[in-house]
Amino acid sequence: MGKPIISFQNVVKQYDDEVILKNVNFEIEEGRFYTLLGPSGCGKTTILRIIAGFSEATKGDVYFEGKRINDVPANQRQVNTVFQDYALFPHMNVFDNVAFGLKIKKLPKAEIAKKVTEALKLVQLAGYETREISEMSGGQRQRVAIARAIVNEPKVLLLDEPLSALDLKLRTDMQYELRELQQRLGITFIFVTHDQEEALAMSDEIFVLNKGKIVQSGTPVDIYDEPINHFVADFVGESNIVNGIMIEDNTVEFVGKRFECVDGGMRPNEPVEIVIRPEDLSLTTLENGKLSVKVDTQLFRGVHYEIICYDEQGNEWMVHSTKKAKEGSQIGLFFEPEDIHVMRFNESEEDFDARLESYEE
Repeated sequence: MGKPIISFQNVVKQYDDEVILKNVNFEIEEGRFYTLLGPSGCGKTTILRIIAGFSEATKGDVYFEGKRINDVPANQRQVNTVFQDYALFPHMNVFDNVAFGLKIKKLPKAEIAKKVTEALKLVQLAGYETREISEMSGGQRQRVAIARAIVNEPKVLLLDEPLSALDLKLRTDMQYELRELQQRLGITFIFVTHDQEEALAMSDEIFVLNKGKIVQSGTPVDIYDEPINHFVADFVGESNIVNGIMIEDNTVEFVGKRFECVDGGMRPNEPVEIVIRPEDLSLTTLENGKLSVKVDTQLFRGVHYEIICYDEQGNEWMVHSTKKAKEGSQIGLFFEPEDIHVMRFNESEEDFDARLESYEE
């Protein structure tokens, strides 16, 4: 466990009658890559603005290295922000953009030159000092914005959807670069995105937000493999979600059949939701299948076929398979007990942790 650097305690943010954040609590450890993930309007950028000092919490407390910073002005906080539009100065060249904050601090010219050169080297833009911003590509501009942020040696770097304007290939390249940069610098990154694949690829830890609340936090593997409720399962990755009944520990019923599973800690015969990821379903013969389905449509997605099927009760099943299926054919679907994930209706993170703990005991 690393040392906590930022913590929110019962933070509320309200504009007039609209509550943007509802009693948000979390802790950020130093030297890790965090992602705030959620749909538009869920409160993720508001959290970033409160950390940066651009916005004040209506209620609750914000701590930085154990000290309350609610009243500390933005320019006195040891954080820097990379904005969605990069906010570069078009009339300045690369060097002057990166040096801007250092000049305001009135550092000696030689020290400014040394720090700017080091920052540009870190983001692989050495030799671009005299280049005009208008001559830079989208990816290069983003790197200039990052260099301008890290040249001030912040303890925390805040990134507000900085990849959203880039094309797919450049976006993927920048994901690798940002991750490597964070590991090289060893400082805390807090990254905001609504793109779940981006969050899964880059993060040490993800906070999933919905309607002003953190609904689940954990590693990318935790979030993907163990979604705690319908919203997380549906928002993070593709999911097949059907209603079921938890007969007892390790036995669940759905689509009229009983199956062995690895979940427990619920009431006998409790109504639940079942999640099976599309890549965990295998195409097989009717005799060998645990589910019998009819193939409706099939799309080639490059690395796999995306196959949509329907069972006898009308439930839709999405399958990701390297094998082709024939539209209109009856086939079997196979899955293992550990591929079945059982969720309580609208379970909170606290409820989920408590249930897991009692079940493991």
